[in-house]
Amino acid sequence: MPARYHLRFQVAPGPDAERHAVELAAFCRESGVEEAVLLLAAEEFHAGHPTAVEEEVLYETVSRTSAVLRDAGIGVSLNPWVTTGHADRGRRDRHGFAPMVGPDGTVATAQASFACPVWRSWLAAHYGRFARLGFRVLWLEDDFRYHNHAPLTWGGGFEPLMLERFAWVAGEQVTRERLVAAVTAPGTPHPWRALLQQVWREAQLEVAALVAECVDTCTEGRSRVGLMSSVPGAHGVEGRDWAGLFDALAIGGEAVQRPHFAPYSDTPGRTLSGSVWLLEEQRALRPAHVRSEPEIENWPHTAWSKSDTQTWSELVAAQLSGADALLLNLHPTHTGRAGRHPRIAELLRRSRPALDLVAARTADALGTAGVSLVVRPDAAAHARTHRPGHLGDLAVETTPCADFLLRNGVPVTAEDAPVRVLFGPTAYAVSDDDLRHLLSGGLLLDGIAAHILAERGFAELIGVTVAERVDREQGSYAYETTQDEDLLLSVNTQPALARLRPHPGTELLTTVRTPAGRAWGVGRSLYTNRLGGRVAVLAATRPDQLPYDDEGRRLLHTTIRALEGSRPALPLISGGPHLIPHLLRTPTGRHLAIANGSADPATPRISVPGRSPAEAQLLSPLAEPMPVPTVEATLPHRGWLLLNLPPEGESDHSPRPDR
Repeated sequence: MPARYHLRFQVAPGPDAERHAVELAAFCRESGVEEAVLLLAAEEFHAGHPTAVEEEVLYETVSRTSAVLRDAGIGVSLNPWVTTGHADRGRRDRHGFAPMVGPDGTVATAQASFACPVWRSWLAAHYGRFARLGFRVLWLEDDFRYHNHAPLTWGGGFEPLMLERFAWVAGEQVTRERLVAAVTAPGTPHPWRALLQQVWREAQLEVAALVAECVDTCTEGRSRVGLMSSVPGAHGVEGRDWAGLFDALAIGGEAVQRPHFAPYSDTPGRTLSGSVWLLEEQRALRPAHVRSEPEIENWPHTAWSKSDTQTWSELVAAQLSGADALLLNLHPTHTGRAGRHPRIAELLRRSRPALDLVAARTADALGTAGVSLVVRPDAAAHARTHRPGHLGDLAVETTPCADFLLRNGVPVTAEDAPVRVLFGPTAYAVSDDDLRHLLSGGLLLDGIAAHILAERGFAELIGVTVAERVDREQGSYAYETTQDEDLLLSVNTQPALARLRPHPGTELLTTVRTPAGRAWGVGRSLYTNRLGGRVAVLAATRPDQLPYDDEGRRLLHTTIRALEGSRPALPLISGGPHLIPHLLRTPTGRHLAIANGSADPATPRISVPGRSPAEAQLLSPLAEPMPVPTVEATLPHRGWLLLNLPPEGESDHSPRPDR
C-alpha cells in the first residue's frame, strides 16, 4: 500500500474561491495528494467563532470548493478551526459563551469553557451543518484541551460553571484559589486533584459525544470525527481518558487521530528521537479502531520555517509508525494560492519513493520491539509538585527518557518487553504489584525512580538505598569513573543526583567523584535480586542531560546487555553520534530502521544477536532509495537506513557490545 498524502489548506472566502479551488485540485493531482483538508477562517483569517452571517459565507465557500475538488477526484475533509478557541490575540466573544478562566483568575476574551451549554449547542450545530457537505473527517482542533490557551497561565478549567460541577462531586462549594492550592500542593496529592481531573474529563467526553452524535446523524454515519491532540504528558494533567475519548468519537465504528509528534520549525537532527517516541507512545494509547494520521507542521507558516530535509525525515518517521495517512501542513495559511508554491509539489514528488518503500515494509508489522518504556497516562494524578500554583509542573513526560536511549542507539517500545525502563515521577503511578513484576525482569531506573521505589519499601529489590537526592548547588559531584578508572563521564551539570548506598552483592559500575577526585557516591549499579530480576540504577535524575559521547554509549550498551541476561536480542547501534533506531516485529523477522541525527555522515555499526544483515536500503533525503552493503553504508544527515533482521532467538554468535 503506498503512502497517502492529505494536504491541509486554507480556504479564503471571496469571489476567487472557485478559481483557487481549481488551482488547488491541480496541485493535488500533480503532487500525488489524495485528500485536501480544508482550513476554515484559520490563523490570520480567524476573528473568533463565526457569527451567523460569517458562517453563511464560509458554508457557501466550502460547498463550492469541495465540489470542485471531488469533481477532480480529490477527497475532502474539513478543519473548521472552531472548538474552544486557540488563543485570544485581540479577539472577542460574540455569542455569549462562558469564557475560560485560568488558575490565576485570568478570564479569556474569546475562548469558551467546556462547561458552557451555549457553546456546546453552537459547536455541535456548526459541525453538524458542515458535515452535511459530505466530508470524510471533520477535525476537532488541538485546542480541544484545557492547557495552552494564551494569554491564560497554563490554561483554563476554573470557570464558575466548572467550579459548580466540581462542587457537586466534592460535596462542598470551593473557591478557585482554594482548589488551585489543593491540586498543586507539595507532597501526597490532595484528593481534589483526582476529582478535578474527573470533572474535566467528563466535561470533555460530553462535548466529544455531542459533536460525534450530531455529525453521525447529519451524515447517516458517512463522516467521522477526528481528534487533533498535543503531547500526552500535557493531556495527562487534564486527566484525559484516551480510550473513553476515542470511543465517544467513534460512534460510526471508527475515529481518527492526528498525533502531534514533530517540531514546528527547524531543529537539530537529534530531535528525531522525540518524534519517533511520541508516535510510538500515542500508538499504544490509541485503540485499534482509531486511524493514525500524523501531521507534519511548520510554524510560522512559511517555507523558511522548516527545511525540506527535516520535513522529509519527519515524513519517514511518521510512515515508520504505521501511519494510515500523512497530514501535510506545508503551505502558508494566508496564501490562498496552491500554485504559487511549486517547491512543495516537488518536495512531495521527491519524497514519494522512500515513503512508499517504508509503507510496504510496515504493512505487515505486528508491533514494535526494544527496551520498554513504562508509560502511565494517569501519572499526573500521582506526581509531586514543588511549586504551589503551577499546574504545568504536574506534566509527566516520557520523551526525555526516550531521547536518552534512542540517541544512544537503543531501540524503545511502548509495549512490554524483557528489559524495561522506569524514569522519573512515573514511578509514583505504578502499583506495588506492577513494581514487583517489573523488578522480576530487567529494569533500568534513574535517580528519581530509585528514590521513589526506596521510599515505597523496594530498596531490597533494587540493590541500593537512596540516602537523599542532592541538588546541584548543594552537591560537589563532578564526574563518574569505572572501577578501573578506564572511563570518565561528566555529571557536572546534572540538576540533582541520588546519593546511593549499595547493598551487599551490588556491582558498582561507576563511582561519582568530586573535582578533587574524592568518592562522592555510586554513579551506576547493577544488582540481581531474590526475584531473579536484574536491576540497574543511575544516580542521574535527568539522564537525558548527561553529555552524550562514545564512552557513555558503550557503558549504556553494556548495561542493557546485562539487563537482557542470558537471552540477548536487541540490536544496539553505534558508529556515530545520535544514530536513532526504530525496530518493528513482523511475521518473518524484524525490520530495523536507523536515522542519522547528526549533521555529519556516519556509518552505523549494529551489535545484534543472530545473523548480521549483509545489505540494507539507504534512504537519503529527497532521493531514490538504493541498496547498499550494510558495513559500508554511509548515512547522511537525517537519512535513514532500512535493514531486515532475523527473528529474536535465531542466534549464531554472541553479541558484542560496542567497544
